[in-house]
Amino acid sequence: MISIADHPVEPQKPAAELSTTPKPSPQTNHHIFRSKLPDIPISNHLPLHTYCFEKLSSFPDKPCLISGISSAKTYTFSETHLISRKTAAGLSNLGIEKGDVIMILLPNCAEFVFSFMGASMIGAVSTTANPFYTSNEIFKQFKAARAKIIITQSQYVDKLKDETTQNQNFPKIGQDFKVVTIDDPPENCLHFTVLSEGNENDIPEVSIDPDDPVALPFSSGTTGLPKGVVLTHKSLITSVAQQVDGENPNLYLKNDDVVLCVLPLFHIYSLNSVLLCSLRAGAAVLLMQKFEIGALLELIQRHKVSVAAVVPPLVLALAKNPMVAQFDLSSIRVVLSGAAPLGKELEEALRGRVPQAVLGQVSR
Repeated sequence: MISIADHPVEPQKPAAELSTTPKPSPQTNHHIFRSKLPDIPISNHLPLHTYCFEKLSSFPDKPCLISGISSAKTYTFSETHLISRKTAAGLSNLGIEKGDVIMILLPNCAEFVFSFMGASMIGAVSTTANPFYTSNEIFKQFKAARAKIIITQSQYVDKLKDETTQNQNFPKIGQDFKVVTIDDPPENCLHFTVLSEGNENDIPEVSIDPDDPVALPFSSGTTGLPKGVVLTHKSLITSVAQQVDGENPNLYLKNDDVVLCVLPLFHIYSLNSVLLCSLRAGAAVLLMQKFEIGALLELIQRHKVSVAAVVPPLVLALAKNPMVAQFDLSSIRVVLSGAAPLGKELEEALRGRVPQAVLGQVSR
């Protein structure tokens, strides 16, 4: 046992005698590591839509959006840009202004692209949602985002009707918010042509700051409840530029590429690394509404898909399904896997199917 008396204590100095001179802080050294390659030019002073369509004059008549459904409708870059502008005017005619939020409740389709880019053109914000959400999940995101309009398909409208929620506090279609469907509209809903047939010359002039929001996707909720993530024009441009611009881009997309878009555009991986990167690079986007192995393989063969953005379950199907051997996949030069780690064994199995392709993993 130690006694305090064994250790003499220095008398404390009066407060007036205490030094008030601050001690010098330790010097901080900053080290900047630079690549041997030139810096990537990032045009983050532009609005997102201007940046994505900046090279439009170089490939106006090239395919931009290819519908993977039976109609197989193809939109060129000039058509995609024009319809996006018309949609911007249509949104404005419905009262959507800068800073307002629209909800895109759609599977992969051209109308998703027109809505997203059109909203950007008037300074509005798009919140993207899974059409397979329950009514409560949809309205929770709708309310959190303070959306004013929902763009969807008629088959999902029943989820938006207040009687299905058994809660009179839920907003009512036609009274509290508008619903636009890309197919035959149910009662109190509007057809997408009210947007896509707007006069592109009626787009209001808006001043868009790089730090203005343009997208409001919600997290998947794997570590808690889904949360909205505000993405600005500047942040999305910076992300896309790092992937496809400069002398040493991560994705090496070319304007003769056909990029598979089977992953949902309401997820940021597909929205960012597939759609926006392809628009910027001049690559065509093959839109599939849902995954079905036979249809997927047929479309890859027919449209000569060169870049396939996938997730591990899709890789498993491509690597293991015996149907794959019946189709020509020699056009694929790049496979990008994301959303979850890809195991070594699965990667090697995929290499056996597409030995000519470069395999990469995308972190999102």
